[in-house]
Amino acid sequence: MNIRPATKDDVQFLKKMLYEAARWNPDWPREPIEEVLADPVLVRYHQGWGREGDGGVVAEVEGAPVGAAWYRLFTAEDPGYGFVDDKIPELSIAVVPLHRRKGIGEALLRSCMVQAREEGFQALSLSVAVHNRSRMMYQKAGFEKVDESGGNWTMVANL
Repeated sequence: MNIRPATKDDVQFLKKMLYEAARWNPDWPREPIEEVLADPVLVRYHQGWGREGDGGVVAEVEGAPVGAAWYRLFTAEDPGYGFVDDKIPELSIAVVPLHRRKGIGEALLRSCMVQAREEGFQALSLSVAVHNRSRMMYQKAGFEKVDESGGNWTMVANL
């Protein structure tokens, strides 16, 4: 596995990963990707990606992308699901289903945290469903619950 910085050229893959993150539960119906990504809040996670404050990493296996972790700054007027404030970027992360539970998500998370710290950010936030097993990975990496709403936790890790 290779982990490399995400670039503007990765936006289509980031959109696929955003779909996987939004539809993380295999028991949920799998609506068409275009329908899910058209949600106005989800559009905020990928539209114009590569702007100031955006960053992330992509995991590749044999040269093919299999997962991504990326972050973006939001504002109080246009927040993401895990918005805390306009100085803390919100993290998104997903791994393609065939490559889950192999340690790729944890490697992506840690690499993304290092990158964000090196870019001068003091913390990262995220939103995760209480019943999503990934929550334990976030807690292990230092994320702590700062809010709960609608069955989701907003978590923050100081970098």
